Amino acid sequence: MSQNAKVKELKVDTTAASAGPINGADLFIESLKKENVEVMFGYPGGAVLPLYDALYKNPIRHILARHEQGAIHAAEGYARVSGKPGVVLATSGPGATNLVTGITDAMMDSLPLVVFTGQVATGVIGTDAFQEADVIGITMPITKHNYQVRDMNDLPRIVHEAFHIATTGRPGPVLIDIPKDIAGMIGEPEFVTEVDLPGYQPNFKPNSLQVKKLRGALVQAKKPVILAGAGVLHAKASEELLQFVEKMQIPVVNTLLGLGGFPANHPLFLGMGGMHGTNTANKALYETDLLINIGARFDDRLTGNLAHFAPSATVAHIDIDPAEIGKNVETHIPIVADARAALKKIMSLDFEAPKADEWRAKLQQDKVENPLWNTEDGEGISPQLLMKMIHEITEGDAIVTTDVGQHQMWTAQYYGFNKPDQWVTSGGLGTMGFGFPSAIGAQIAKPDKTVVAIAGDAGFQMTLQELGLVAELKLPVKIIVYNNMALGMVRQWQETFYEERYSQSLIPVQPDFVKLADSYGIRGYKVSTEEEAAKVLRETLTDNEPVLIDCRIKPKEMVYPMIAPGKGLHEMIGVKPQ
Repeated sequence: MSQNAKVKELKVDTTAASAGPINGADLFIESLKKENVEVMFGYPGGAVLPLYDALYKNPIRHILARHEQGAIHAAEGYARVSGKPGVVLATSGPGATNLVTGITDAMMDSLPLVVFTGQVATGVIGTDAFQEADVIGITMPITKHNYQVRDMNDLPRIVHEAFHIATTGRPGPVLIDIPKDIAGMIGEPEFVTEVDLPGYQPNFKPNSLQVKKLRGALVQAKKPVILAGAGVLHAKASEELLQFVEKMQIPVVNTLLGLGGFPANHPLFLGMGGMHGTNTANKALYETDLLINIGARFDDRLTGNLAHFAPSATVAHIDIDPAEIGKNVETHIPIVADARAALKKIMSLDFEAPKADEWRAKLQQDKVENPLWNTEDGEGISPQLLMKMIHEITEGDAIVTTDVGQHQMWTAQYYGFNKPDQWVTSGGLGTMGFGFPSAIGAQIAKPDKTVVAIAGDAGFQMTLQELGLVAELKLPVKIIVYNNMALGMVRQWQETFYEERYSQSLIPVQPDFVKLADSYGIRGYKVSTEEEAAKVLRETLTDNEPVLIDCRIKPKEMVYPMIAPGKGLHEMIGVKPQ
């Protein structure tokens, strides 16, 4: 037997080979079951009817969203809190194109998805057939990889590769486009148990020389700080990070998506960094002499003006994706590796903690002198106080999802995430409409957890049709609408930078959210004072039923502090009460 033949034999699961001829649709379902898929999110249509027929005969739990965008955002929420890939199925043409926003969102935020789209039959691809779209061309820039199946015998291999690619290295979305006639083809394919992708070999182990360089930099540092991003969460490295921090006594700043990777109630936690981060976190990033980035990509909303970002620092960057290292910020100590493996390697070395007592004391003093603040006057509920109430009543243990905007920043600032995988939000793409359906996916992934969807009144109206799904499945999702009758963050920018010219940012006509909830058989409340909010939250957040609470917050409240566009981390506005 040749070596090649031997390798091929190793990759074939002979016990899983089909017992006889099988059609492509049944093969699709069997391939998903081989990947241990427990739930999928989707919406049927003509090109995928054979796949749905096979699903009817050989069921996998399927969540019928009310819109494809709802399906993929739900899959993102599922993936984010479960660590398993979210699986999505949609039809060709508009079904596939309605997924584009969610695919892009998952790509930007490194969420593992495997997305299946129907396609017109192979014989009419390229003829502008009914409901045809070039899904491969459309999604090539927004997927980690994509496939179009042209031979049904390739389907098991392609599915297996897709799950491998989506979940290894830097996670991300993979798309498989399945022409309708592939589902009807008959064959006797073999299921594979291994992958052979020479061009895809993520590096998990850190380079020992670079780790020793980091050790040397740590010994000399007087003002060290750790920037912990979502890579800590994806690598399941939160415990290792905590051990490293406590051993080295280094202050920690989280990115928006890294919240929960390090306990917010830890004395060495400085808060979130970036545009709406804390003054203390941004001061640390600006003044540090050693910045250790673990799993963050130096997003522009974090760094502000790059000329003023960590200008005096030696920068060490630990990241599974080599493309991120040196992309935005010059890196002096690059470590391409899994965050957990890198932290374990660093801690295996014997060296003393940096002598940084004065630095830590200075930052602790700044935390006392420059805390987050909110206004006390004006009509309506304080959005900051509302978030503090939600944290208190849920004992900081809920899974919290958001759209994007003011409510997202207030949640990030005030909820206080002390555990990993509690925080589900749209970071890189900033997708309105994300928060509510992602809460549905999170609740399906963790049925015993309290899941709170924090939504702006504008973003909620983009995907509110998924109330039908909450009602159908009796999911106890808690929907908190931060209602200021506006596109809140747009209004804030127009007030701050456009001389209060509120061009198309105010929403004077809205549905009655309480009646809307009632029409789906879901309890709804409208609260306009902090006393009302406290009473309703205490009654509803701890039970096992869905609820929608329309919270009338102060209509002109601003998110502070803030770094204006083009400014550096040391130039925050709104640090002190106005």
